[in-house]
Amino acid sequence: MAGLRDKVIRAGFETLYFSGAHDLLRRFVGGVGMILTFHHVRPGRPDPFQPNKLLEVTPEFLALVVEILRQADVDLVSLDEMYRRMTERDFSRRFACLTFDDGYRDNKTFAYPVLKRLDVPFGIYVPTSFIDRRGELWWLELEAVIASALEVSLRMDGETRTFVCATPEQKQETYSAIYWWLRRLPTYEEIRAAVHDLTTRYDVDLSSTYDALCMTWPELAELAADPLVTIGAHTVHHPILAKCPPETVHHEIADGVDEIARRLGRRPAHFSYPVGDPTSAGPREFEIVRKVGFKTAVTTRPGVLFPEHHDHLLALPRLSINGDYQDQRYVEVLLSGAATALWNRFRHVNAA
Repeated sequence: MAGLRDKVIRAGFETLYFSGAHDLLRRFVGGVGMILTFHHVRPGRPDPFQPNKLLEVTPEFLALVVEILRQADVDLVSLDEMYRRMTERDFSRRFACLTFDDGYRDNKTFAYPVLKRLDVPFGIYVPTSFIDRRGELWWLELEAVIASALEVSLRMDGETRTFVCATPEQKQETYSAIYWWLRRLPTYEEIRAAVHDLTTRYDVDLSSTYDALCMTWPELAELAADPLVTIGAHTVHHPILAKCPPETVHHEIADGVDEIARRLGRRPAHFSYPVGDPTSAGPREFEIVRKVGFKTAVTTRPGVLFPEHHDHLLALPRLSINGDYQDQRYVEVLLSGAATALWNRFRHVNAA
């Protein structure tokens, strides 16, 4: 199923590009600006089983994205400048913000040198527990369980299911099946409990991996000292907020802000919803973010920015720079707004 979906997406990108439709549609669907989503930036790895490869791009590809934006005469701006342009309706020039979720160390090691050299502002949204080494990156724990096993068993919907995962292809199928089953569970605590059961039974401990993977507070402070860098909030534990009770959502958001302010000496004004799709954040979460006092908040709902987003600054769409599609053609189609316009059925705003 994942392979079929990938083929359909690639065919869509190719059709838009080689037909020239993305160029024709740009003036109608390109919007006034865009916010790009990145996670990891690091050299490619040869491992045959990489279910989370979509979350990483190479430093060279990051530089290429910047080059494409500049060739398109797009202004590269900070989150504060994006906020100013949206609130003042200053749409004389198309603009783009680069944002990175989760506070991974490779953002400092590989992304920062590229963006510093190219003089590009960017934002990093930080879940504080990742920096404190108290976080649970459950999607990586699931990956580690499957990577280390020839078969994986767990209780799913009241029955025990066993997945054979001896080959990279079987491992990928197993990961996809379990991941999306987890995402369908009604509460975030159920997701955590199911993954904890797997890591316990299959003796997986990622504590040393987390230590290498995530930045420390001093490293984050070093980045924050550069005017090019904006530190935003991303909760404490990176939960799927829509699966949490209201009081938990409020504490996750407010406590994350307070911890960043305490550690870095500046209260973040911008927020990113963990996971960020409609099943992860909606009107309830948007309202809590408003009460906490953010200027902007970003989702992962796909789309570019239109003037109408002036009234939806706490539910902004982004364009995900997907590591599975590191191709200049695909980036040009994505930045044109054509692909997401089709995805959104030409609706400018999706904030419900």
